[in-house]
Amino acid sequence: MTIAGMVLVNNPGTWSAIYGPLKHAEWHGITPTDYIFPFFLFIVGVAVPMSLGKKLTSGIDRSVYTRIFSRSAAIFASGLAMSAIPFFIINETAIPWPLKWAAVASIIAALYFLYLRNFKLAFALIGVWAAVVIAALLIGWQVTPYNVGTMRIPGVLQRIAVCYLIVALIFLHTSWKQQAAIGGGLLLFYWLLMTRIAVPGCEVTTIDDKACNLAAYLDRLILTENHIWRAGKVFDPEGILSTLPAIATTISGVLTGTWVIKSDKGRGTSGEGRVEDVSDAESGLENVPASPRLDVSASSANSTAIEKALGLFFFGTILLAVGWAWSLVFPLNKSLWTSSYVVYTSGLALLTLGFCYFLIDIKGYKRWAKPFVIFGVNALALFVFSGIMARILGIIRVAGPEGKETTLQQWLYQNLFLSWLEPVNASLAYAVAFILFWLFLMWLLYRRRIFIKL
Repeated sequence: MTIAGMVLVNNPGTWSAIYGPLKHAEWHGITPTDYIFPFFLFIVGVAVPMSLGKKLTSGIDRSVYTRIFSRSAAIFASGLAMSAIPFFIINETAIPWPLKWAAVASIIAALYFLYLRNFKLAFALIGVWAAVVIAALLIGWQVTPYNVGTMRIPGVLQRIAVCYLIVALIFLHTSWKQQAAIGGGLLLFYWLLMTRIAVPGCEVTTIDDKACNLAAYLDRLILTENHIWRAGKVFDPEGILSTLPAIATTISGVLTGTWVIKSDKGRGTSGEGRVEDVSDAESGLENVPASPRLDVSASSANSTAIEKALGLFFFGTILLAVGWAWSLVFPLNKSLWTSSYVVYTSGLALLTLGFCYFLIDIKGYKRWAKPFVIFGVNALALFVFSGIMARILGIIRVAGPEGKETTLQQWLYQNLFLSWLEPVNASLAYAVAFILFWLFLMWLLYRRRIFIKL
């Protein structure tokens, strides 16, 4: 559900006509769109005890660390690749269009086969891309390379990678009580930093100002303005300092996953935070089951499941209230990932998980969730390739009204949707059509049992 929502809100027909709930809050405040990214980090956290719990019972060895670091590096690299592919500027490169798109298609396909670990085919496709580019250079056609000097370093996948790396290591070496203390400590520490540390060059340091707050200042100082979100200009919503509370969001998912999957008989977290008798879902970051399964006897399964659901609702409500109260002095702010925002959205995530758990595990209503299962088992592929597609649709130029050039994305929006709908409804219809198109592609992978995991 989360990854579907993420793709939906990222791909309106036009950014100038969007329903309010499908927009991010301008600064302080929160909308349903602002729930999506913390929900994703929460799910990453839930997956950690599922994928690493059994490793704890059998002993931690080098392979566990290798898996964690390699997965984090691959996800981080995927985020960078999304903005760089095809590694040359399409509209400024004078290669004939058939060859140009052969190069683009080959490098995108190479990324797909790299995910599938079909390295032979992936490197062959990279060879096709390289052959086109080298041939163009030898012939004398202009090839404008991608400018890494203006590459945005932070991003959604980059933050997921960093949070997963740190939280997975924390999980391996701490108890649940220590994890809770670390999460709470990070939130209090961030609150202190953002409200007590003066920003050089600013008369007043305040989180009400997009530039004169510590997180934005550090982004500009360390990353420089060339490597942060261009639309933000003076801050990056996935910046360096705001990753600290994002780690706390992920820890809230770890605590939830650990609690939900343990049984009433005491098989669960030991003094060292180990999860026993938990199947290794090998879920990584995207193949998370619709809801965790309980290891209980048939006679007590129903009552235990109800207790679990009530627990999710109870703790979700508590966190929601605490987050709202905290927001009175430290406002909800997705761009700064404020501490109140972490607590508030973690509460919402618990309530949403509890709702899904109740419908699926207790009431047995599963059919409605099938599209989300299809999205969920290939969430990484959906996010990466739909993002690349959206960027390319915004690059390709075609003849528009009165002979003026327009992007292919705008041509599709205007001709297929705006021609018969009001702008705000046309924009939404385009987004829905986009996500349905990707549901079809993900269904093809699901039908063939192709699950892309790192």
